[in-house]
Amino acid sequence: MGKSIAKGKVQHQVAALPFRRTAGGDVSVLLISSRDTHRPLIPKGWRMKGKSDSKAAAIEAMEEAGVVGKPSKAPIGRYRYWKRLEDCFALVDVDVYSLEVTENLADWPECDERQRKWMSREDAAIIVDEPGLAFILQSFRA
Repeated sequence: MGKSIAKGKVQHQVAALPFRRTAGGDVSVLLISSRDTHRPLIPKGWRMKGKSDSKAAAIEAMEEAGVVGKPSKAPIGRYRYWKRLEDCFALVDVDVYSLEVTENLADWPECDERQRKWMSREDAAIIVDEPGLAFILQSFRA
């Protein structure tokens, strides 16, 4: 039997959009692969008790993408997607915080589970699956 849709309220996650400025003045963004399906996405996770959402997004970026930086104080956008859980799908709203990267780590908690790639905002917007995330990538201005 297939998975059912979770009943109840929309869940909430936070995400980081890691970025850096290139020598030419352009902006590049960092995408990572999902662990199971290897889809391109940005670091994200559930809210963390006792942490601001921007701090939680920065922690997710370090754990999942191996980058450290300064997160924006407020979200730069929000998108919605269906998250595959063990036995159902849940509707999730994701608040995205920009993260200006100051350090790329050579070793990080999920380095053996994920790949990461820097690219232009335009290229990133083309390859992500979620239309709302693609819109955030296209409209992002550092």
